[in-house]
Order: sequence, then structure tokens, then C-alpha cells
Amino acid sequence: MRIKVSFQKLPHAQGLSLPAYESAGAAGADIRAALPDGPLTLAPMARTAIPTGLCMSLPDGYEAQIRPRSGLALKQGLSLVNTPGTIDSDYRGEIKVIAVNLGDTEIEITHGMRVAQMVIAPVIQAEFYETEILDDTERGSAGFGSTGTES
Repeated sequence: MRIKVSFQKLPHAQGLSLPAYESAGAAGADIRAALPDGPLTLAPMARTAIPTGLCMSLPDGYEAQIRPRSGLALKQGLSLVNTPGTIDSDYRGEIKVIAVNLGDTEIEITHGMRVAQMVIAPVIQAEFYETEILDDTERGSAGFGSTGTES
């Protein structure tokens, strides 16, 4: 299934490609850092909002989820603070990647570097209401580890 998503490039993203799927079966499209004035250095345990220079228009009923790239997470410790980050269909501002360096060495983020991946997903909005009694289940109110730790 495919939907159309339009993007606007801000001046600091000129020359960069739009998000792109890097393989035929990819669920996430890679997005790039827009840092034309020079690299950004992220110290261990530091976090920052990496600009992408992109604004987008999603159709109603969809969201964009911003997720870490697994290779960067494994090799350098670059992850996202609020993963997945959600971009709502009515947001028109710049997409920024809220990154954290979970590694033990500095990470240099350069202009055009693929820093995250974006997954477009359908959204269901619930209708919330209050009730006096909830239906019973086998688990009930048991939480946090109540289903056991055995494999």
C-alpha cells in the first residue's frame, strides 16, 4: 500500500535527498541531518535535536514514526530519546530527530548523514468514556512482571 506524502525543504536542506527507502522491503525511510554550517558533536549521554530541514504534509489518519537506525545504535550508541517519536498529520514544522548518545565516545553528526528512519503508519483515534465497572480478565489488575519471567 502506498500513500502520497509531500515535503517542503527548508534552505538548510537544499541539496539533500528526501526520505528514501534503502531496500525494496524496507519499512522505514532514512532521513538525513541538515547541518550545512558544519558537524554537530554529541558527547556520551548528551542529547540534541538534529534538524532535517524538512517539513511535511501527511494525510489525515496517518502519523510518521521516527525511529533509530539499528546500525548506528549498535555501532555508535546513537539512539532516540522518545522512540518512536510521533509526527502528527496536522504538524507542519521542521522535523527534528531527538537523539541521544548512549555510547562511551563522542559521535560526530555530519550534513547529509542518515540519522533516523521514518515509518508512516495509520492512526486510530479512540472514543473515550468513563464506566463504573470494567470487564473481568484472567490477569485482572496484576501488573509489572505478573506474567512471569520464564522463557
